[in-house]
Amino acid sequence: MIKKQFLKTKPVCKVTFSIPAEALGEAKKVQLVGDFSEWMKAPIEMKKLKDGSFKTTVDLETGKNYQFRYFIDEQRWENDGSADAYAPAGVSFDENSVVTI
Repeated sequence: MIKKQFLKTKPVCKVTFSIPAEALGEAKKVQLVGDFSEWMKAPIEMKKLKDGSFKTTVDLETGKNYQFRYFIDEQRWENDGSADAYAPAGVSFDENSVVTI
């Protein structure tokens, strides 16, 4: 799930990314990776909540599209079901989630 909070004083949007427990199974670690984290160069660790879901908030510049995915337990990739769009990954036959700010 994606929640967007636009700031009135800056061209920035606080974007909260969350992935529910039912999409994760017994996951112990989830990383958010995408254009904004230079993909695997600087993955963003997501915080595990009491209900088993994972969540993080990132400040993103407005007026852009960003591709991203979730990397679960350093083994599998997941898209966000509430993404604004999907785009070909370019490195495989998979698609990336897209958030439009």
